[in-house]
Amino acid sequence: MTNARRSGPDLTNAIMRTTLDLGQELGYAKLSIEAIATRAGVGKHTIYRRWPSKGALLLDSVLSLGQSDLDYPDTGDVAADLRKQIHAAVDLLATAPLRPLFQALVGEAQHDPGVAAALNERFIAPQAHKTVARLKAARDQGQLAPDFDLDLAMAILSGPLYFRLLITQEPLTHEYVDRMLAALFAGMGPRP
Repeated sequence: MTNARRSGPDLTNAIMRTTLDLGQELGYAKLSIEAIATRAGVGKHTIYRRWPSKGALLLDSVLSLGQSDLDYPDTGDVAADLRKQIHAAVDLLATAPLRPLFQALVGEAQHDPGVAAALNERFIAPQAHKTVARLKAARDQGQLAPDFDLDLAMAILSGPLYFRLLITQEPLTHEYVDRMLAALFAGMGPRP
């Protein structure tokens, strides 16, 4: 397929795939719009018409990898549902090139307010909303204490994962998730 024939979604997807491939090969620090344009066979202006920065392009590219896999089931067992969803997130982060690129994206968000706002709006806040909604349903079903702070639970659930992912860079494993959930549910359950 020639570049003249690629347009719209096909071209956008090709640019995002190229970004992920080059990001994995070079790392985020060495990734450039020029390198992406060259590899994708487009002009830099084509990329800048779609994305205002390398960070914005990386965000879209990373989010194209499987956010729909992070929806919560509702089986009536909140612990099992959280375990399934968090295991899916851990598995997604274990696949190349997502982990190092997501780490780089979070790092870029510390320096680029536009990337930070977009990351929060398009990934962090929606995932937090899904988690709080699932916890609220569990609370309404009597699986959690009626006065349990759902926003705090969200922070407790995500904090250890981000700590390992971004600070200690230890592996995120199902076993770690299971230990974290066991500790959390020891304090979240309904009181007798």
